[in-house]
Amino acid sequence: MLNLLTILAVLFAVLFLIVTLLERFGHRHSSEDLNKWSRWIIPLIALVFVLQALRYFFMG
Repeated sequence: MLNLLTILAVLFAVLFLIVTLLERFGHRHSSEDLNKWSRWIIPLIALVFVLQALRYFFMG
């Protein structure tokens, strides 16, 4: 139980650090950039699902 709490504490601390750094040093994206990225999200997720299914069925 102590191991689980330690892992959760470390993950929370790292997440807090990353969010803080991204808010401070990250830059805002334009709506055109976000539209370009959002066009690729669904096909990439579908590709990952297909590849994972193939890996599951053929590599056991």
